[in-house]
Amino acid sequence: MDALPASLSVFFPAYNDSGTIASMVIRADAAAAALTPDYEVIVVNDGSEDATAAIADELARKYPRVRVMHHAQNRGYGGAIQTGIRSATKDLIFYTDGDAQYDPAELQLLWAEMAEGVDIVNGYKISRSDPMHRIVIGRLYHHIVAILFGLRMRDVDCDFRLMRRSMFERVELRQTSGVICLEMMKKIQDAGFRMVEVPVHHYHRAFGTSQFFNFPRIFKTAVGVARLWIELVMRRRHRRGRPAPVAWCPL
Repeated sequence: MDALPASLSVFFPAYNDSGTIASMVIRADAAAAALTPDYEVIVVNDGSEDATAAIADELARKYPRVRVMHHAQNRGYGGAIQTGIRSATKDLIFYTDGDAQYDPAELQLLWAEMAEGVDIVNGYKISRSDPMHRIVIGRLYHHIVAILFGLRMRDVDCDFRLMRRSMFERVELRQTSGVICLEMMKKIQDAGFRMVEVPVHHYHRAFGTSQFFNFPRIFKTAVGVARLWIELVMRRRHRRGRPAPVAWCPL
C-alpha cells in the first residue's frame, strides 16, 4: 500500500496586504489540496492597519482549511514568521509573503523535491522583478551576508520555502525583523540539515509598497546583521552539540 502524502501547513505573514491576500490564500488552498488531503492555510495578520484582518477573517469563514492568527500590534516580519511556524500543526511547513510577488501554485515545484533525507526545499528567484535599485541592494546584501556568515546558497532572502516542522525542535528563531531569514538559514545550515534549492518566479509588486527600502530600515537591518554576526559567527552558541555542516544539493 502506498504511503499517505505528508501533511502540510501553509502560512502567510501579512502586513497591509489587503489587495493581495485573498488571491494568495485562494491559490494556496487550491495548490495544497492538489498535493495532500491533510493541509491547513494560516494567515498571520501582523497588526495590519488596512482591511487585511477583515479579509482574512472572511476567508476563514468561507474556506474550512483557513485560519487566522492576529497580532494586536505589529511585531515585525520576524515576529510574524515565528507565529506562523509555532501555529503550524502539520508535518511540512510552507510559507511565502502575502504581497503576491511569488505564486503559491509553484509550491508543487518544492513539493516534488521534498524526498526522504531532505529537510528543506528553498526557492531562489529566477529573475528578480523589482526596480533596479532594489535589485542592486538585494544582490549586495546577499553576497555580503553569504561571505560574513559562510552561507552556501543562492538566495538567502527568497521567502518561498518548504520545511520539515521537526527542524524547529532544534532551530530556535529569535529575530523579530527581516534578518530572521538570515538567522533561519544560518542555523539550519549549521545544524546539519539537508537542503535542496529550486528556481521559482518572482513578480512585480502589484499592491502596496515595500517596508524595507528606505534609509532607516536599511540602517536598522545593518545593525541587526552585525549583532547576528556576533551571536552566530563569533560566539556560536547555537552550534554547541550540533552535528557536522549541512549537505547542500542545489539543482
